[in-house]
Amino acid sequence: MTEVDYSMSTDSAPRPADANLMPPLPPQPKSLRETGLERPLVVELIAKLMFVGGKTHLSALTTRLRLSINVLREVLDFMVMEQMAEVAWRGESDIDVQYQLTSAGKQRASAFLERCAYIGAAPVTLEAYRAMVARQSWLAQEQRVGSDDLAAVLGGAHAGPGMLDVVGAALHSGRSLLLYGPPGSGKSTLALQLGQLLHGLVAVPYAIVVGQDIIQLYDPAQHLPPAPQHVSHARQALERRSTDIRWVLCQRPVIHVGAELDAGMLELRLDASGGCYQAPPHVRANNGMLIIDDLGRQRLGAQELLTRLMQPLARGSDQLGLPGGVQISVPFDNALVLATNVPPGELFDPALLRRIGYKVQVGPLVESAYRALFRQQCRLAGMAIDELTLNHLLQLHGAQGRPLLASYPQELLARIGDFAGFAGCEARLTVNALEQAWSSLFASCDMPAASLCERIA
Repeated sequence: MTEVDYSMSTDSAPRPADANLMPPLPPQPKSLRETGLERPLVVELIAKLMFVGGKTHLSALTTRLRLSINVLREVLDFMVMEQMAEVAWRGESDIDVQYQLTSAGKQRASAFLERCAYIGAAPVTLEAYRAMVARQSWLAQEQRVGSDDLAAVLGGAHAGPGMLDVVGAALHSGRSLLLYGPPGSGKSTLALQLGQLLHGLVAVPYAIVVGQDIIQLYDPAQHLPPAPQHVSHARQALERRSTDIRWVLCQRPVIHVGAELDAGMLELRLDASGGCYQAPPHVRANNGMLIIDDLGRQRLGAQELLTRLMQPLARGSDQLGLPGGVQISVPFDNALVLATNVPPGELFDPALLRRIGYKVQVGPLVESAYRALFRQQCRLAGMAIDELTLNHLLQLHGAQGRPLLASYPQELLARIGDFAGFAGCEARLTVNALEQAWSSLFASCDMPAASLCERIA
């Protein structure tokens, strides 16, 4: 296997500068009609919120439902006229008002909750979501991944012949990318670092509605707020224009799934407690990147998994099922990155393997990159680097024939810290500490660590 001169940086590198940072955010709806929602749905959301909270201030309804005061007033006036709600208190201003349900309204709200327990942000329509994904598509951006971007995010390290070119071409084209190589070679870290190359911000809706069914899409754990260098820019842009607050401004999502992935996770999943459906990971990853790690260890075969994803990815949409046999078409717009420890020929037949856009073999580091990575990990661990001990580590690798894999430095230093913590002393990089960590990491070696050290000596 060709050795790779690639430094697996674990530092949080800023994403490259964005030429077109802000997405075209929708304007704030000034009427119920402009929201695209049916009145019964908004009535239901308001009624359930007031049923749970009792007397509710107009501003609280705005905050929780993410609808403007004008829209809420329009619907509340209807509810008052229908004797579902009433004004409980009114202040000096028009917006300083509290509402509560009537007896009839409470009965209706109770029935609403039995049917659907969802209480949260008002959804957007599926049509509005499709249009937004199309406008925000990675492939539609003028600014694309270049060699300077790769160098900035990956630390300027050089990979094996043409490796960075292949990675860059895959991201530029939007076609799928397969990273393969031995365990510990840094494929997962590399995949996550590639996510840092996604420029700009995107608008993600809290939820979408299809008929009477609500699909929750925004996940704060996966849809991250703008990076620190973009916060002020985003805030100013939002303040300059009145925008639809049913959408959240986020970094382009990087969704990472591994061996836990099964066929059911690629479909809509009903959250009984939340009263809505949860979007699958490839939908949450729209306008960003989907990383499938440990390919070949999932509960469904790699061949079946890739067949399930490749055709929707090629056509830019996926078909998902709702109760009653209803099929809906949702956007599928993300960079697909696959990582596996298994030789690709053992996972896929030749026809399916050809459909994967680009393949990159990630192997051992060259000595210079391994040294650089070890020094970097020492800094992150707060340990002073000792060059003699580092030389000793390379001797251990050579004597046992163990490749210079990117995962080893962090693992060895963590073990040195563990042993030091147990002993109640400061963690220091010494030959003895390194040998102790090495022995515990490779306990199944044919040759004991003590004998190995004697051989080196």
